[in-house]
Amino acid sequence: MIYIPPYIESLKTYKAGKPIEELARERNLTRIVKLASNENPLGPSPKAIAAVESALGKLHRYVDPLAADLVNALARKYDVRPEHIVTGHGTDALLAYAVGAFSEPGDELLTCAGSFIGIYVSTLKQGRVLKKIPLKDYAFDLDAILDAVTPRTRIIFLANPNNPTGTMFNREALENFMSRVPDDVLVILDEAYYTYAERHPGYPQGVSYWYDNMVVMRTLSKAYGLGGLRIGFAVGPDRIINALYKMKLPFEPNLLAQVAAAAALDDDDFLEKTVKTNERSLAAIRKRLTDLGIRYVDSVANFIMMLMPSEEFAASFFENCLHRGLILRHVAPFGVPEGVRINSGTDDETAFAMNIIEQVWTERTATTRTHNHGDIYQSTT
Repeated sequence: MIYIPPYIESLKTYKAGKPIEELARERNLTRIVKLASNENPLGPSPKAIAAVESALGKLHRYVDPLAADLVNALARKYDVRPEHIVTGHGTDALLAYAVGAFSEPGDELLTCAGSFIGIYVSTLKQGRVLKKIPLKDYAFDLDAILDAVTPRTRIIFLANPNNPTGTMFNREALENFMSRVPDDVLVILDEAYYTYAERHPGYPQGVSYWYDNMVVMRTLSKAYGLGGLRIGFAVGPDRIINALYKMKLPFEPNLLAQVAAAAALDDDDFLEKTVKTNERSLAAIRKRLTDLGIRYVDSVANFIMMLMPSEEFAASFFENCLHRGLILRHVAPFGVPEGVRINSGTDDETAFAMNIIEQVWTERTATTRTHNHGDIYQSTT
């Protein structure tokens, strides 16, 4: 029998959200709205689409392993030297490379419970020790993370804004944290939702800092609408970037991802439209949730995490919305069992979603009140 290490055997296969086509067949639904994966409801950047179409005739050629055109475009966009940038097939790939490059089996990676599930998987599947500190008010507890550092800690993962809670820490908090982190501990700062958060006062903008022990990771999957092409990048000191280059596959990102990303970075009109759509959608979601009495964590990203009375209630709420054609995300695997996340949509999608949420919430709370003879939040207060 082929040997499989226990840390691989113990992993669970990633379970993506239900495909729209499959749900339509199962439930015989005429309309389905997916607001589960923090995608851009406007689709991809038009400039990215045009770039992909023009590159289709070159699919027989291998890509530039250094992704020079894309790296130079990123360098111009963020005022960073090209040698301080590496690109890859999404943040997930870059996180896996970082875990492999800067730690060994048995070393510790430190983060918070209730954050990006990708870092949990990247850590465990490589035989590292994952230490998760509880969130504080659904936000990263930076002081508690520092207190938990041990001689075996090699990497600290921070997400700003955090996914799935949408909370952020400000410049002062980041600077104070970095001044206290040991020099031999790498800090990975995941800024997947920076495009939305940067409009909020005090957002740190990690790429504007320079620490010898910090690497900043960003993605074009969200605001730029390129999730289907898997494109991410990391910014950091030469030594860190060089190590990531040694870990990454030589011909990633693929050709279409490279040309689409470079074009999208220049599509300011699309980005502005995306941010305004997000602001309008989240404002409508906040108002409706408040009117319905549904608790939520306020967010600086492109999603809001609703707080249900219990994990059982959250799972049922998710399933009932799904059966009506609304795909949300129950974020129990992230470490928030009572959380259900909804991302922003177009005006029409948002209205559809909130109508479904109202229907399900009204039905579920009526049932729960009947069983509990009182407030639905009795079990959590």
